[in-house]
Amino acid sequence: MMTVDFVTYVYAATVGVGGLVGYFKAGSVPSLGAGLLFGSLLGYGAYQMSANPANYYLTLGTSTVLGGIMGMRFLNSGKFMPPGLIAVMSLAMVARLGARAVGLTNSKAE
Repeated sequence: MMTVDFVTYVYAATVGVGGLVGYFKAGSVPSLGAGLLFGSLLGYGAYQMSANPANYYLTLGTSTVLGGIMGMRFLNSGKFMPPGLIAVMSLAMVARLGARAVGLTNSKAE
């Protein structure tokens, strides 16, 4: 039986929609590309984690890279929306999956 990882799916959708909003609001093609790329990777990672909770590596790596990029954008611009929000969400995901990696949370591999 597959347990759906709703948290990661919501995170992936937020990143993808953020890229679309950046494009439609400011005409930013890089925002569109990055949002769709990272959102797709995170969506696939959510699928992998839903099938097997121990398969979190793609999501952890993607969240770490995205958090670093958006964290730097937040520090350089001082604007919370959108870089600060995505950086905070990414940091929360890294903490969630990091806890899983070191065995602080139960994740039953099927």
